[in-house]
Amino acid sequence: MEKSSLGEIARLFLKLGTISFGGPAAHISMMEDEVVKKRKWMTHEHFLDLIGATNLIPGPNSTEMTMHCGYERAGWKGLIVAGISFIFPAVIITAVLAWIYQQYGTLPNAEPFIFGIKPAVIAIIAAATVPLAKKAFKNNTLIAMGVATLIASVAGLSEIIAMFACGGAGVLIFLAEKYKNRTNSFVPFAALASALPAVAVPSLKIFLIFLKTGALLYGSGYVLFAFLDAELVSAGLLSRQVLTDAVAAGQFTPGPVLSTATFIGWQMNGLPGALVATAGIFLPSFLFVALLNPVIPKLRKSKFFSAFLDAVNAASVAVIAAICIKMGADAVTDWRSILIALLSLFVALRLKKVNSALIVTGGSLLGYILLQI
Repeated sequence: MEKSSLGEIARLFLKLGTISFGGPAAHISMMEDEVVKKRKWMTHEHFLDLIGATNLIPGPNSTEMTMHCGYERAGWKGLIVAGISFIFPAVIITAVLAWIYQQYGTLPNAEPFIFGIKPAVIAIIAAATVPLAKKAFKNNTLIAMGVATLIASVAGLSEIIAMFACGGAGVLIFLAEKYKNRTNSFVPFAALASALPAVAVPSLKIFLIFLKTGALLYGSGYVLFAFLDAELVSAGLLSRQVLTDAVAAGQFTPGPVLSTATFIGWQMNGLPGALVATAGIFLPSFLFVALLNPVIPKLRKSKFFSAFLDAVNAASVAVIAAICIKMGADAVTDWRSILIALLSLFVALRLKKVNSALIVTGGSLLGYILLQI
């Protein structure tokens, strides 16, 4: 397979980092459109394998997917370039917002535009599950496992528990069929961070707190806020109001929601705090992906691990669908949001050459217009 230049990788993921609104599921759907459909860098099956593998390690899923894609095209240099390029726009925008917040104590009001972005993003996610589901649900067993995972995820079961449970079930089914045919740590981070004095918030302490967070964080970006509430607010290092405003900043900036760390680090210790918080929360992802990516093809060749990955892939699609349902319950609440969601879904499914970014932009503008009625 022809390899990509680092410049091409940087341009693609800088673009995605600038236009990717709506959380990991939306980011991954845009990524799939760019690297699988348009550029044909990899097959749907391999892209699904990467999603499944990413869901089994801590850290921001969409950011880790950019690193996987970069590694596939240009080795470890591609991994670093893709990851940094995707993170960079969100970090810069969030840093500017953090500075404004520190100066004026408030954030600009973007709610009218966010109103239209949310249903458009949900439509993009829903449309993205269709081709992934066609590849993931290879047989009735995987369909049943996917449905069970969907129900469990909507009911509130942790995404990572659902993924491992589905993967484990896939392995058990494989072993049962094989038998039938025959016979027929990151604790040191926590200790280091806790050992430092809480009376001040030096850069080293901030770095270790966010390093621990990046190394242990599973699930959606919303889990991050619960984690930081326990790590920072309960410890008296940050007020809940600042954390709430940091959440708001993360919602109306593109790219990974973990750029919220930049905002929080700035409030804790200015620019040095923002830099070390950003480095700390993303560093584990670079290390995890660098270790995991080379072994994925070997795992796929093993019938044992292939059964595990097939089940995890089915669970991944189910989890994305569950996220879509949960987001829809919060965002699609009146005739305006329903209209935006339906129009966006129609465009995403029927006008497949239309870039996801245009759908998001159109939803944002339509939301602003409709709110004036």
